[in-house]
Amino acid sequence: MLKATLSILLSTNPDTSSYRPISNLSVLSKLLEHLVAQQLQHYLCTAGLLPTLQSGFRPLHSTKTALLRVLSDILAADDRGDFAALVLLDLSAAFDTVDHDILLQRLQTSFGIGSADLKWFQSYLTSRTQYVHHGTA
Repeated sequence: MLKATLSILLSTNPDTSSYRPISNLSVLSKLLEHLVAQQLQHYLCTAGLLPTLQSGFRPLHSTKTALLRVLSDILAADDRGDFAALVLLDLSAAFDTVDHDILLQRLQTSFGIGSADLKWFQSYLTSRTQYVHHGTA
């Protein structure tokens, strides 16, 4: 079971809806997370399993490349005389609402993650505890 300590850092902003805890995991846990993320990303890229237009969490892609693609598409539509609309969604807390069972199912069915690896992801996403402390104590 992985235990994490969460610290609440107060700011002068009275809107607490955007507060997110800071997790202080051990160095080994952070290293393991980084290594698994690298291996998974390499597998998804080399197997061609990521959407071609996905910019997040990909090498040589960023919000700048996504923005350039959107701008290019809008300008191309304008040049053709087409109508272009842009809808923006704030998904800043989207990861907090991900159903872990659905995520594990998608890793297996859509991305071919095998049973041993799937069990590791399942253990990573379940049986976790966290402690919250407020102030300097």
